Amino acid sequence: MQNSKSFMLDDFLAGWIGGASSVVVGHPLDTVKTRLQAGKGYKNTLHCVLTIYRKETVTGFFKGMSFPLASITVYNSVVFGFFSNTQRLISKYRYGNELHPCGMLDLTVASMLTGLMSVGLGAPVDLVKIRLQMQTQNLLAENLHLAGNVSNGTTDIPLRSVDIPSQRLYRGPIHCISSILQTEGLQGLYRGAGAMILRDVPGYMLYFIPYTIFCDLLKPDATSTPHPCSIWLAGGLAGSISWVTATPADVVKSRMQADAQLQRKYKGILHCIIDSYKTEGAQVFFRGASVNAIRGFPMSATMFLTYELSLQFFRSF
Repeated sequence: MQNSKSFMLDDFLAGWIGGASSVVVGHPLDTVKTRLQAGKGYKNTLHCVLTIYRKETVTGFFKGMSFPLASITVYNSVVFGFFSNTQRLISKYRYGNELHPCGMLDLTVASMLTGLMSVGLGAPVDLVKIRLQMQTQNLLAENLHLAGNVSNGTTDIPLRSVDIPSQRLYRGPIHCISSILQTEGLQGLYRGAGAMILRDVPGYMLYFIPYTIFCDLLKPDATSTPHPCSIWLAGGLAGSISWVTATPADVVKSRMQADAQLQRKYKGILHCIIDSYKTEGAQVFFRGASVNAIRGFPMSATMFLTYELSLQFFRSF
């Protein structure tokens, strides 16, 4: 039996590998989801997919992927490492043995703490990803702080009803981060973090717990390890459940993070919820739910399968 210190390292490494594989599988549908939630002019999921393909070809679906590929691998490494080590700490505190299996209450606490911790690292990653994904969208002139910005500084130009085709605001992830820091400060990188907490704290609970339950149900007996097919199915189902239930908070988060930088449309979470409801009705909070359900399955199935297989590989030495 290897020591717990080795186990801790294994979890982080396996999470890193799983994160990389899930990004490649899930990013195209993530782009569609973001455009549906924060963009304009899409009738439904299929129309969004066809529009992206016609205007931007296949590369449009992978817009902004380099940053998630580099960062979400680290993010998933931290998430899975933190979750596993939190379980060990809880088991050590409650049962006197860190290898003691966690009960349902233990898993709930560990997963909710993981969701809370994840926002610190995940909010800037999500924001940059969304800003890069939204670059081809039209920016409404009401979101551009043009009034009074003519050379003499006194002219007031009423451009609020005009659509101005967007130009590429960011050359890439590093330029995006630099621009946000310059124009909005450090807090700009955490825009939408409150909505992300509302999404991820219950979201991770409905991610790890269903996965554990499905894995146990699919095992032939209590002492055996789950088959790779069982891991893949359990991970996919857990991902779909988690993402569908998190969709309302995800819509609010996406809208706040995609909000034009030079003049804010939304003052905060509550304002975003009320304004979205008044202008588009309750259905707006379920926009992208079908994409989330579809996208959540292969992403999470790949994530958990790669994570578990990597973990088995590392622990075989």
